[in-house]
Amino acid sequence: MSTVTKAVTAQAISEVRGEVWRLCRDLAAKLQFHGWHHVSFVRDKAVHFARRNGSDVTLVEVAALVHDVNYMVRRNSLPVDGRRLRLDILARAGVPDDVAARVDAVVEEAEMRTRHRDISLEAQALSDADTLFKALPVTPVVLAPKYLEENGITLKELAHKIVGEQRGKHDAGYYFYDPEAAATYSRWATANLELWSCIVESLDDPTVTELLSAVS
Repeated sequence: MSTVTKAVTAQAISEVRGEVWRLCRDLAAKLQFHGWHHVSFVRDKAVHFARRNGSDVTLVEVAALVHDVNYMVRRNSLPVDGRRLRLDILARAGVPDDVAARVDAVVEEAEMRTRHRDISLEAQALSDADTLFKALPVTPVVLAPKYLEENGITLKELAHKIVGEQRGKHDAGYYFYDPEAAATYSRWATANLELWSCIVESLDDPTVTELLSAVS
């Protein structure tokens, strides 16, 4: 049994989950993309990947539950912007300070914008779960408009963000860390990135700009 598993009780995990769920419910209108549907998906997949890569499942589960609370604090924000709320949720649930610090570190480590090839196994499990949500074929169709609304950004800004943050990881071979996840989902990821790359190109075409202005 790991140190984190010993330190964090099932009751503490339940309290963290309950608090995040309540916040997602209360802020549902604000969290159109990063609401409970996102949190629960990432939590379930992260636990699955953690069991497979041998990392600390409890640490990964707790990190997944609180990984996007920054969007409850400020729209279009970074994980660091949610640190105070994240640590407060963990403290009120009885998670020891040293474990809470590890959870926060895993959340930061797994962030798409800054993650690298050699992040910890726990961060790999969390990253793969969050990345899979981004790569789902339904995400650009159903959820991307919700991301735009939630974060108050333009389609052009989102397209450049996705391509800028994700293309390098994809091309370098660590878009997914888990080999089975890479084998199963890389086709989705490749198609998703190609779509967003085409969107970036199309938005430089004046006729497309006119079309979007006409339908907005």
